[in-house]
Amino acid sequence: MASVETTVPGNPSATEQTVLKVLLAMSFSHLLNDTIQSLLPAIYPLLKENYHLTFTQIGLITLAFNTTASLLQPIVGSYTDRSPKPYSLAIGMSITLVGLIMLSRAAGYPMILLAAAMVGMGSSIFHPEASRIAHMAAGGRHGFAQSLFQVGGNLGSSLGPLAGLVIVAHGQSSIIWFGGIAGLGIYILFRVGGWYQRNLAHYLARTKARQLAATNQLPRRTVIFSIGILLLLIFSKYVYLVSLSNYYTFYLIHQFHVSVQQSQVCLFIFLFSVAAGTFLGGPLGDRFGRKYIIWFSILGVAPFSLTLPHVGLVATVILTVFIGGILSSAFSAILVYAQELIPGKVGLIAGLFFGFAFGIGGLASAALGKLADLTSIEHVFFVCGFLPLIGVLTALLPNVEPRPKAKA
Repeated sequence: MASVETTVPGNPSATEQTVLKVLLAMSFSHLLNDTIQSLLPAIYPLLKENYHLTFTQIGLITLAFNTTASLLQPIVGSYTDRSPKPYSLAIGMSITLVGLIMLSRAAGYPMILLAAAMVGMGSSIFHPEASRIAHMAAGGRHGFAQSLFQVGGNLGSSLGPLAGLVIVAHGQSSIIWFGGIAGLGIYILFRVGGWYQRNLAHYLARTKARQLAATNQLPRRTVIFSIGILLLLIFSKYVYLVSLSNYYTFYLIHQFHVSVQQSQVCLFIFLFSVAAGTFLGGPLGDRFGRKYIIWFSILGVAPFSLTLPHVGLVATVILTVFIGGILSSAFSAILVYAQELIPGKVGLIAGLFFGFAFGIGGLASAALGKLADLTSIEHVFFVCGFLPLIGVLTALLPNVEPRPKAKA
């Protein structure tokens, strides 16, 4: 990382190179972090068989992970807004590694819950500060930077099912093999932490100047109302994504009688489409306006989600590609839109939205697992198909795109 420590005055290409290197490092770190996290849902069928778990217990595993992630992220983000901690990223990845080791050695269900909570704790430290570094390195292209950062996480999530195939083939103890991924992440994040520390003073000064120069401040009531709308949109997006990421394999096995390995491949296809959509969402928001992207990415999924429970296997796989690609383009646009609503609170906003996404995902996983036990997994997908209709609330959001400066 030494080659990206400084910029060369008067040399724009060097500055761009520095920004891109840092963004790529953060995106790759996000890939490593979320690959580890995605191992958990990828091995749910294995855990269900090994420990004789119900769907409700499967949902509680996700709840344990998401609860620590969601409750701690806003706290971490708010704290680091006031007192940034450049090397906290490496510490967060270290905690994730501990959770990974515990999961590979779990003797029973309680230890699985504790391991999931540890992985969630590592995530709660990683995401707010990593999002701030993406903001620091954006060079004004905040949608692009956030998307590049996010796409690393989504690619990591898409690799989880493939890693799950290895674990299914070699047993639960083989999870420890992925400790090397965490070790690589710790090393990269430690080096990025050095760049963060060296550029922190300049970033803080620039942020304060931007706050003082802001001309598009909205009334406090409007800001709070808009944040509430955005959280409702996150609710619809993540509850639907959880229904697919956590229960899609069970749906395919039960509905179409495919093997566990075939269901994992189908899950990989869906998650890869999520990664592709994430990368497009931010740059399109920079170009056309974030509100339009939010409109399209939430409400535009409804025709596909409502059709999904009524088609065959091939059509199901195709529909999930469209659903993943369109729906995933929302988060980067929503996050940058919220950061524009409240300038200077990058960590708080990132922690709030990442935390809410994790939290609602955990609650939804437990609730949907209970619903599946009471009814059927098919009924879960039918009910969740209506969630994207919440996207109509986007009409209530104000315009916060930067206004052109008046001529002197």
